[in-house]
Amino acid sequence: MYDALRPLLFKLSPEGSHELALDLIGAAGRLGLTGLGRQPGRLPVQVMGLEFPNPVGLAAGLDKNGTAIDGFAGLGFGFVEIGTVTPRPQPGNPKPRLFRLEQADAIINRMGFNNAGVDALIERVRAARFKGVLGINIGKNADTPVERAVDDYLIGLDKVYAHASYITVNVSSPNTPGLRSLQFGDALKSLLESLRQRQEDLAARHGRRVPIAIKIAPDMTDEEIVLTAQAIRDAGMDAIIATNTTLGREGVENLPYAAEAGGLSGAPVREKSTHVVRVLAGELGGRLPIIAAGGILSGEDAAEKIAAGASLVQIYSGFIYRGPALIREAVDAIAAARS
Repeated sequence: MYDALRPLLFKLSPEGSHELALDLIGAAGRLGLTGLGRQPGRLPVQVMGLEFPNPVGLAAGLDKNGTAIDGFAGLGFGFVEIGTVTPRPQPGNPKPRLFRLEQADAIINRMGFNNAGVDALIERVRAARFKGVLGINIGKNADTPVERAVDDYLIGLDKVYAHASYITVNVSSPNTPGLRSLQFGDALKSLLESLRQRQEDLAARHGRRVPIAIKIAPDMTDEEIVLTAQAIRDAGMDAIIATNTTLGREGVENLPYAAEAGGLSGAPVREKSTHVVRVLAGELGGRLPIIAAGGILSGEDAAEKIAAGASLVQIYSGFIYRGPALIREAVDAIAAARS
């Protein structure tokens, strides 16, 4: 069905087709019309103390406001991550801000955390019927100085804690000025210390411990990856998501829109993202789980991420180019690699 629908969607602007697809998936979820095709087989895995029915999830960014949680869950994802959400609503960057590089199965975005704010997201989470693993991805508002970013993250953590299976802290989007500086050195250690302390307070208050994952960028040296991994592990965080989009343009240099500012995702980031996973796995030695994202366009790509050391995978651009069939293909490939 998606093969027939995709040419029509791709005739629209990238952001217009995104909004239409989100509306359709959301409506299908409300009407109980998802899951009509062959669903992925069960391939349960335990990560962060949570049970996932399969290791293939939806990455943050596709459903920033949680408007289609039931629809995405009904497509067979083992888990769904919504956001990035900020404490206050914000429009994001000026349009156009989303570009398809179809020849490379890639996307460039500079959306800038456009979202309706955390309170609106929580209302949609409350209204959803989905009872599976739900991740909520939190970030800072663009007009919050980076020196005070921790304030926004703690607001987000406080508000989403009761509604999330796990919480992702996004310090790696390239589209919010200064954000990526939070991945390094004292800034990272200070943020992680604050998050850890608030997590303990919230766990006592709510009677359950909600895991925290830190999402990092692919544009680091190996030494930076190792130092970041050590800081995240030592702070007692629960997982690392590798990776966000890249500022690099390797593999797309001469394509239309390649010169647009923003983060590149899709097939061209696959090798870079997988390398980060391998370096993390070598440093962490299984002491902290890795969730891999970046360039998964086939079942083989998903299995490669698991082989590199990831426990779970997430898809974003691959879903746009391949549709729901990619979920089942990825689960099948991971299952075959394990057998």
